Amino acid sequence: MQPSRSSPGSTPQLQPDTRELRRVALSGLLGTTVEFYDFLVYGTVAALVFGELFFPQADPAVGTIAAFGTFAAGYVARPLGGIVFGHFGDRLGRKSMMLLTMTLMGCGSFLIGLLPTYDAIGVWAPVLLVALRVVQGLAIGGEWGGATLMVVEHAERTQGSRRGLWSSFTQLGAPLGSVLSAGVVTLVATLPDDQFRSWGWRVPFLLSFVLLGVGMFVRLRVAESPLFAEGRRERSATPPILEVLRRPKPVLLACCVGIGAFTAQSLLTGFMISYATGNGYSRPQVLTAVTIASCVALIVLPTAAALTDRVGRRPVVLAGALASAALAFPVLALVDSGSPGLLILALVLGHGIAQSTMYGPLGALFSEMFGTEVRYTGASLGYQAATLVGAGFSPLIASSLLASNGGGSTPVSLLLCGGATITAVTVWRMRETNTDTLDAPALPQETPTPEGIRP
Repeated sequence: MQPSRSSPGSTPQLQPDTRELRRVALSGLLGTTVEFYDFLVYGTVAALVFGELFFPQADPAVGTIAAFGTFAAGYVARPLGGIVFGHFGDRLGRKSMMLLTMTLMGCGSFLIGLLPTYDAIGVWAPVLLVALRVVQGLAIGGEWGGATLMVVEHAERTQGSRRGLWSSFTQLGAPLGSVLSAGVVTLVATLPDDQFRSWGWRVPFLLSFVLLGVGMFVRLRVAESPLFAEGRRERSATPPILEVLRRPKPVLLACCVGIGAFTAQSLLTGFMISYATGNGYSRPQVLTAVTIASCVALIVLPTAAALTDRVGRRPVVLAGALASAALAFPVLALVDSGSPGLLILALVLGHGIAQSTMYGPLGALFSEMFGTEVRYTGASLGYQAATLVGAGFSPLIASSLLASNGGGSTPVSLLLCGGATITAVTVWRMRETNTDTLDAPALPQETPTPEGIRP
């Protein structure tokens, strides 16, 4: 069944006060910032020291691969988290799941900061590291869906025509979390090597407890999604995951749309730290470049998302995907130059601009692909499957290919270009959704007709 569309000349239903929407948007921003801070701190520290601290018997290349293997373990858990928290979010409500996911993420990160290394407890160190990483993956797998849907569904009742803009507040958590994580790790990375390896690397993880407290304070004050509350009595007895898998096309489309953004995000942040330091850059130089690129993303991301409210989701995401594909080889060439200035330029172009243009509209786009009764499950599963394919294994694959290829950057460029191409082709085949209403029943994406391919 196709979703209903706004009639020409109609205006979105407005409430006289948007304070609750602003509070929900702030809650989503803080929540995803905490989640991505915790998740990206792990990727950054794993690139710097986890190989030697938790896998000391391996040679440096194998240790790096093993460290990114634990990184991938968190991504493997994310689709499961999306299914579990999506089920209860569609049944019990968005808000309760948002509180639970934030708690799990913050506590998991804090415990990693207290974890003994291999020298202290032997093989149990990497085992516990993987276990806590899985907890993080489960939590972030449910966090994004709940935070995004709360914002989008509140916006539907107050600023329906600006869902893209409002959803970008949740998306901003990724670059903001990256800025915070890179900034904190940059500070502790200035410590002497022996101090950084003994206790300095723990500080960013322990600080996550402070962010958790701030996020929980705001999140406890928000109201439940009005769309969920209105449809509570109309829930189907069929579990949401079965409803979604019964018509899997929207999930598959969402996964393919997100692959390009997550491949670029993973390779140009966490993996790039390992790659660039291995090519002669200092840790502060690389972390500074990541921080600057993330600051640029804080501007580009909401701008791209807001633009989709006017011109549509498809053209903006497609432009970002084509730019990312075109920049894949030039970006790595700039990194290989050995110039700190060109390194900054590379990450600003690849991550700050191209990746952010793809990523910014995803919150609104994924929300519009599912009906209210299965939206948490469907949007979360599509999003987290994209992170698994695009980001979870990209650093591991890139590290393995580099080790077997003698260190050349071609495999990394091919991964970037391949992910962006998948996104571009998928978006080209989708129909436009920015004028759809969110209170329509669950819907499959129909195979586009010649008239429906273009907006």
